[in-house]
Amino acid sequence: MLILGIETSCDETGVALYDSERGLLAHALHSQCALHTKYGGVVPELASRDHIRKILPLLRQIFKKSDTVPSEVQGVAYTRGPGLIGALLVGATIGHSLAWSWKIPAIGIHHMEAHLLAPMLESEPPKFPFVALLVSGGHSLLVEVKGVGKYQILGESVDDAAGEAFDKTAKLLGLPYPGGPSLSRLAEHGNPHRFSLPRPMTNRPGFDFSFSGLKTATINAWRVLEPTPDNRADIARAFEEAVVETLAIKSRRALKATNLNQLVVAGGVSANLRLRTQLRELTTESGVQVFYPRLEFCTDNGAMIAYTGCLRLAAGQFNERIDVLPRWPLDGLLSID
Repeated sequence: MLILGIETSCDETGVALYDSERGLLAHALHSQCALHTKYGGVVPELASRDHIRKILPLLRQIFKKSDTVPSEVQGVAYTRGPGLIGALLVGATIGHSLAWSWKIPAIGIHHMEAHLLAPMLESEPPKFPFVALLVSGGHSLLVEVKGVGKYQILGESVDDAAGEAFDKTAKLLGLPYPGGPSLSRLAEHGNPHRFSLPRPMTNRPGFDFSFSGLKTATINAWRVLEPTPDNRADIARAFEEAVVETLAIKSRRALKATNLNQLVVAGGVSANLRLRTQLRELTTESGVQVFYPRLEFCTDNGAMIAYTGCLRLAAGQFNERIDVLPRWPLDGLLSID
C-alpha cells in the first residue's frame, strides 16, 4: 500500500511517500524559520499562506525522487491535529482534494501519535509495549504505549511545555528564533556548576511537568547579571541542565512504575544532545533501551504522517469529510488490534 503523507500543523511543510512493503520512498521538508525570524515566533496567518505556496512543489519533488506517479498512490494521510487551525486546514483540504480526485481514501492523523511512532521508521525499531517521552514546542507527555492507539497518559504539561520553555528563555536571553536550538548551542559554552536552578515537580510523586516556575527562576537569576557572553552562556547551561534532568527523572519514574525497559523519545526536543546524554545513562544503569527517530524526523515531517496513515488505512480507518482538531487528546484515538 503506497501512502502519501502531508504535515502542516505549524511552521514546517512536510510530505512523504511510504510503501507498506518497500518502506519510505521519498520525503521533503520546507522550514519556515526564515519567514518567522523577524517576528520572533510563528505568525499563524503567514504560516498558512506559506504552506499553500510550498506544498505542491514539494509533492512534485517527491514523486520525481521516488520515480512514482499519482495513480500509484492508494491513500492520503494528513495531520488533523493538534496544531494551528489555519495550517491544519491547508493540509486537510489539499489531502482530501487529492484523495477525491484520485478516488482513494484519506485519513487525518494525530500529530503526536505520528511523533510517537516515528522511531518505527528506523532499522531497529522498538517493540510494544514501551514508555514514550514526547517533548516538543507545544507538548510534554509521558505515555505508556501498548500498541497503535493503545495509549495511557502518565503525565503531561500543566503549563509551559519543555520546548515552549526553551523558546521563551532563549527570547529572554536575546537569542534568535528558533530559540531552542539557539539556547542549546550557547549552553555548550556555559559553566554547568555556576548556577543551580530548580528541577520542577521532581520532589513530589507523579509524572506531570511544569516549567513556568523554572522560567521565572531563570528570569530572576538573569536580571541581576550583566548581559555578558559568559553570563548568558552560564544561564543557558543552567536552564538546559534543569530541563533535561527533570525530563530524565520523570522518565525513570515512569519506566519503574510501568515495569517496562524500553523508552521512546520523540518530538523536537528529542534532538537535544544533553537530553540524549542524560538518557544514555539509563542504558548503563538499568539496561533500558532508548529509541529515537533520526535527527531529521525529530521535528515535524511528512514521513511520520505517511507511516502512521499507512497503519490506520490498512486497518480500514478513514475520514469522509474535511475537519481538523486544533486540540485533540492522544488517549482518545481508536486502537488497531
